[in-house]
Amino acid sequence: MRLSLLLLLPLLGAWAIPGGLGDKASLTATAPELDDEEKFSTHMPTHLRCDACRAVAFQMWQHLTKAEAKLLPLDSGGRHELSESVYTDVLDQSCSQTWQGYGVGEVDQVKRLMGPGLSTGAQPSVMVVIMDGLWPTRLSKTCFHYLGEFGEDQIYEAHQQGRGTLEALLCGGPRGACSEKAPDARTEL
Repeated sequence: MRLSLLLLLPLLGAWAIPGGLGDKASLTATAPELDDEEKFSTHMPTHLRCDACRAVAFQMWQHLTKAEAKLLPLDSGGRHELSESVYTDVLDQSCSQTWQGYGVGEVDQVKRLMGPGLSTGAQPSVMVVIMDGLWPTRLSKTCFHYLGEFGEDQIYEAHQQGRGTLEALLCGGPRGACSEKAPDARTEL
C-alpha cells in the first residue's frame, strides 16, 4: 500500500484520504517544494549529502554481503572472503545500479533523501516522495566519488568489519558528509 501511495502521490501533487481513519480525520500530504538546485543540478545538494553517503554505504554493504553469501568455502575465520577482482566488480555494480526507490521527501519541514537503508526516525503516516529525475544520477556519481576517494581495497576492508564501519569510513571523519562540521543546512547569502 505504501509503495503504491509513493508512486501515486507525486503524480497528484496533493492527496487526501477522506474517511481514512473513520470519518473523524483525513490524511493529507503535499509534495516537497524543490528549489532550482534540487531540480536541475547534476550534483548532490549539500544539505542531502549525508543522506546520500549513508545510502551509498548501505548499497555497497548490501551488494558485498550478497556476493559473499554466494561463496561456499569459508576462510579460516569462518567468513566468506571475496577475491579482489570480485569485490572490485561488485562495488562497480553497486554504483552502476539504477538506484530505484530513492527520492526526496519532507520530514518535519526538512527535506531528506528517502530510500533503502535510510531511516529518518518517526515518519508521518502519509508522505510524498519525489523520485526519478536526477536522483539516480546523483547517487551514482556520489557512489563513484567514494570509490575513487577511498578505493575498493579500503572499502572492502571496512565492509568486513561491519556496516557501521563502512558508513563511518565513507561518511564520518572531520571532512565526511555526516560530520558535525559538514554543512547540513543551507544558509542564505
